Formats: sequence, structure tokens, C-alpha cells
Amino acid sequence: MPRFRNMRSVVNDLQQGGRLLIYDEPISARLEIAEIQRRLYLRQAPAVLFTKVDGCRFPMLANLFGSLDQARYVFRDTIDRVRRAIELKIDPQAALRNPLRYTTAPFVAWTMLPRSVSRGPVLKNRCRISDLPQLISWPDDGGPFVTLPQVLSQSLTSPKLSGCNLGMYRVQLSGNRYQPDQQVGLHYQLHRGIGVHHHEAIQQGKPFRVNIFVGGSPAMKVAAVMPLPEGMSELTFAGALAGHRIPMITSPHHAPIYADADFCIVGEIAPGELLPEGPFGDHLGYYAKIHDFPVLTVKEVYHRDDAIWPFTVVGRPPQEDTTFGELIHELTGPIIPTVLPGVKAVHAVDAAGVHPLLLAIGSERYTPYRKPSRPQELLTQASAILGQGQMSLAKYLFIIDQADDPQLDIHDIEQFLIHWLQRVNFQRDIHFHTCTTIDTLDYSGSGFNEGSKVVIAAQGAPRRTLIRSIDGMILPDGPFHSPQLALPGVVALEGAKFVDYKSAAQQVEGFCQQLQANSDSQRPALIVIVDDSKFAAQTLNNFLWMTFTRSDPARDIYGTASFIENKHWGCQETLVIDARIKPHHAPPLIEDPQVTAKIDAIAARGLPISKYL
Repeated sequence: MPRFRNMRSVVNDLQQGGRLLIYDEPISARLEIAEIQRRLYLRQAPAVLFTKVDGCRFPMLANLFGSLDQARYVFRDTIDRVRRAIELKIDPQAALRNPLRYTTAPFVAWTMLPRSVSRGPVLKNRCRISDLPQLISWPDDGGPFVTLPQVLSQSLTSPKLSGCNLGMYRVQLSGNRYQPDQQVGLHYQLHRGIGVHHHEAIQQGKPFRVNIFVGGSPAMKVAAVMPLPEGMSELTFAGALAGHRIPMITSPHHAPIYADADFCIVGEIAPGELLPEGPFGDHLGYYAKIHDFPVLTVKEVYHRDDAIWPFTVVGRPPQEDTTFGELIHELTGPIIPTVLPGVKAVHAVDAAGVHPLLLAIGSERYTPYRKPSRPQELLTQASAILGQGQMSLAKYLFIIDQADDPQLDIHDIEQFLIHWLQRVNFQRDIHFHTCTTIDTLDYSGSGFNEGSKVVIAAQGAPRRTLIRSIDGMILPDGPFHSPQLALPGVVALEGAKFVDYKSAAQQVEGFCQQLQANSDSQRPALIVIVDDSKFAAQTLNNFLWMTFTRSDPARDIYGTASFIENKHWGCQETLVIDARIKPHHAPPLIEDPQVTAKIDAIAARGLPISKYL
């Protein structure tokens, strides 16, 4: 029964299971290995161990979580135990009704207790930051980054293991103004637990301790991205998923060190020290721009014998972090109704960049003796969703009533959008949140972390029939052209390059007036103005990505016969979203053509890896 302690044990297990390829020819960590990883994931390939990385003595492991099936395989001995523990969390009486099913519960509870140790394999060797793999994934990245880090921060006020936070934050190893081998950049966003520890440090005027782990048990990587309640240690979940108590080296001289890690960077963050970090090709599919972020002053760099460096590539979804999301949903999805009363399901849409679009299924329970004529409790539930941790970063939240279609699968995005568009009342059911926070990585808003949100609820019987062809649609003459049917009821139109919001508003509002006046034409429920309508309508993923990563609800939503009544905005039959790229947006990610050609050549050589390239 595998109990993975380090990456070598994972690699050996994958190899025995026929889930690993070994690439033993020279390869560069600058762009080449990342180009390969992107192709591996899209083709659901096995994991790949690169043994000869140019200028680096450490092998690198790609595509560890290359599919949900492979993630389940890695955790095959523990995932059912974790599910059962979650079931008991939801319904403690379940153990009384079916005691045989929950016989492992005491063992799982024991593994959730991290243990303090005085030494561990990770401390065996020392090296420098420059000795570590220098992974650069995109041509304009600001330097090499750690893409699967486990960042542990220690509280100044509660320094025990239970007070530590484990998260997966961006780590820039060099570049910009960092002092080589002495400083690394640490980029964390809103609603991350490390921010609480940083706040304490600022209040006390003292540095706080931070360690960065790479490798070890795969459970630590999943724990680092788990949306756990504030105050619950990620080390407890890691132990349950790993199947053993997580050993942590404790000392008064540094933050706790994960004893089984393959690598560890030990350091501290001064409360007022910031340096430029980035650019970085991020999970929205664009470059995160250069901004000031905290700096980790490096004290030591350790690695175990036979250390292996796992990595991933971040970019426009789907990427390997898609699998993280799928696995987390499998484990935590059943908990949602217990945390958010009345909410049946929530789906952060990966293809739209995760935070830009949330779908939700709620329920109307307040007045069971009277069928509601409009969304009521759905709006309460929407507010609760937007008050939950990272879900508060959502820009678009579409919520529907489960009673209208109890069989609707929230992960069937096209059917969800059809159901929503058939029922939504654009005059009544659109609710904006303006001058608020959005995702740090989303540049569609009015400033850094600044933008708007919109909640659009839909409830009741269908109120419109969605067009399924554009043959009978007559568009007004003007700046928008090349219509394409993206979804039933949804048309993508192509517009000229966006110049500024004033001229755009004149164009779009004029278009809406003409569209409203043309009563002889069938109208779509939703029109999205894009830079390339054919590309937007080519796939559902293209439509989701362009629409929701390139629009700020309060500034980019229009509609036919729009009005404002008692501070409420609404429109008549057709909602219009201007999803063109704006001058302040971040540039999209594009591969280096020379690197692409080189990987194409490897694909043509007939190597074991070639069929996945």
C-alpha cells in the first residue's frame, strides 16, 4: 500500500503502474519543457521524468496530475477514506447507521495530526537558488518561477503548527531587482491565509517566517490549494490524503520545515519590503503585469538525496491546475449545502479563468405555500456565495432555481446557460456590485484588484425561445458585423479595435437602439462583441474565455431599451456584453514559434514521448 513520502517514491510507483515516461535527452527549462508539458496535458499523457535538464543537476517531473484519472490513481489508497471522513462531517449520525463503512475514521483522524520532529531527509544537502531548476514557461515571463510550491507561513502570534498556513503562491526565483541567490519574489492574492500573517507582521513591525517546499507527498500540493475554512490547518488535510501524519521539523530558529520535502527554501519576509514581480503567464491566459509584491529573504536552501523537482505550466485553461479543481470538487462538492444553506452546487468555470464566472444552483424555500414569481432566496444565496473566501472574487455569478430542472448538471455549461437564458428577466434580475474587488490577475476592471460584479438570477418557467440560427436575423448597419451563433440564443459580433469607453458606449448604445427599433428581426437573448467572432463561436471554451476574461460587468454590459429605476439597471429583450480587448488589458499568451518548431521536431522522431506531442 503506497504511502508516498517524496517524489522518488511517486515516480517509482507511476513507473510500475505504466504511468510514466522517461525522457533522457537534453532539454531546456527555458520554454522547451513548458511547451512539452502543455501538449502532454491536452493529450492526457502519462507523467514524464526529464533526466537531463540543461544546466541543472536535478531531474524534473511533468504532468503528475495530467488527468483526473491519474490524480485518482496517485491517491487510490486514501481518497475513499477522505470521502468517508467528509461524509461524517456532513452527517455525524452516518457512522451509527453504517458502522462498517466508517471503520477507518479513527485512523484518518489520527493521520490529520501533524507531528513535530527534530530532523528529516530534506536537510541532508544544501544548495543555492541558482542551482534549482530555472523554469521559464512563456517568452515574456520576468524570470524563472516555481510553479508547484507549497508555501508555509508562520504566525507571529500563534507560532505552533496549528497556526501555520500552507498555500500555493507564485514564487519568482530571479530577475527584476532581486538580489541573486538572496531574494525571491512571493506573489499572493486577496483572501489568502498568508495575508493574515503578513498583517500581523506589519502591526508588530517584525519580519515573519516563511518556508517554500517543493516535492514530498503529492497530498501536500493538493492541501496547499484546498479552500479550507480559516483557522483549519492545511497540514491536517494533507495528512488525511497522504495516509500518514505530516512530519514537520520544528525549531526556534525557523518556521516549521516539511521533513519529507524534496526541496526547501527557508526565509523570512520583512513587513514593509516590496519589489517588482512578474510578468508571468497566468491561468487567465494572459500575462500578469509587473507589480510590487513581498520579497522573501533567503536564509538556506535544502534538498534531500535523489531529489526530483515537480512542475506544471500555467496558462489559458485547460491546464494541469484544471485537474486540481476537478479533484477538489469531487472531495468538497458535497459540503457546499452545509456551508451555504439552500445552495445545491457551485461551479467556478475553468474555461473562463475560474474567478471571472461562477455558476450556481440554489433553491427557493422561504415561502413553500406560495410559488415565487421572481428570484427571492436565490439572491440571498448569491450574497452568501460572494461572501465565501475566494468565491468573493467572482465577476459574473449566474444562479438558477433547482426546482425548475432538478436534473440539470451544473457542469454541463451549455445546458446551464440555455436554461438560464430561457428564464432570465433582464428588466428585473440583474444586480450589480460596483467599485469592489476582483481577482488580482484579472485586468478587465478599473484598476489593480478593482472592478465590478454582477449577479444575474433566473427562476420560473421559460419566458423566451432561444434562436438556433442567425439566418433570419437582421442586424443594424454600423460598426458591428460578422455574426456567429456561439450558443442557442447567443450571437458573437465582431467589432473594430476598442479605443476608449466613451466612444465604445456611444457605439454600443446606438447599436442597441437600432436593434430595439428593428421589431421585424428575431433577436438573440445575448450578444457578445468580440475582436474575432469566428474564433469566439468556434468552441464553447473560446466563447467563455473571450467573454468573461475581457469584460468588466458595470462598464461593459449594455442592453436594448435599457433604463435606470430607483438605482436599478435593467433592459428589455437583449443583453449586450462588450468583450473586446481594452488598451489596459494584459496581453494574451503566445508560444515562441522557434520553440514550437523544435518540439514539433521531437514529436516527429518516433520517441516514446512523441505520440503525445
